[in-house]
Amino acid sequence: MKRPIRVLIAKPGLDGHDRGALVIAQALRDEGMEVIYTGLRQTPAQIAAAAVQEDVDVVGLSCLSGAHNELFPEVVRLLKEQGAGDILVIAGGVIPKEDIAYLKKHDIAEVFTPGTPTKVTAEFIRQAIVQKVKSSI
Repeated sequence: MKRPIRVLIAKPGLDGHDRGALVIAQALRDEGMEVIYTGLRQTPAQIAAAAVQEDVDVVGLSCLSGAHNELFPEVVRLLKEQGAGDILVIAGGVIPKEDIAYLKKHDIAEVFTPGTPTKVTAEFIRQAIVQKVKSSI
């Protein structure tokens, strides 16, 4: 890519804790990515609209409230509905292991649980975007 990877970090739902999202946002900036943070308590529709408007490559969703199985697939659905189904969607937060397969089945590319090094997240994003670019050539 000739430009930095653009990432939108979002906190869907009523979750009021954003420390992890802020840490990831700063870590991805430190890795040379452009990061847009939408703030707390965003609806899936607001997140999808912001992703399309900002022309991002990646949406990173963070949830600690337990509503990830409802909110994350809804963001993916809305992105597809708006013709932006090619945006990579990743997730993080307090997500039980038994929910990860469900989220991946609903097109969440990867789920990063607490303790995942930020470099692992950044490298996953880079590799996924490179793969996407290669497959579109």
